[in-house]
Amino acid sequence: MDSAIACAVQERLLELCRRDGITVNKMCTRAAVPQSSINNFMNQKTHSIGIINLKKLIDSFDMTITEFFDAEVFRTLEQELK
Repeated sequence: MDSAIACAVQERLLELCRRDGITVNKMCTRAAVPQSSINNFMNQKTHSIGIINLKKLIDSFDMTITEFFDAEVFRTLEQELK
């Protein structure tokens, strides 16, 4: 995952945690994902979260993938040409 995209995903997850008044660890518990993996991602020790873990996290907020990515943080990302 590109570092800019990873940062945007991190920011979105933190935004949702603040919205629900929960910690990152509580989010992991709700989603039944490994806290160590998510903490490494959130602390930028890795830029990879894994699509299955991301989907579980999104589901824990009772939202669709489309709703998750329909946020200002993703709309402002610069498009990369490859």
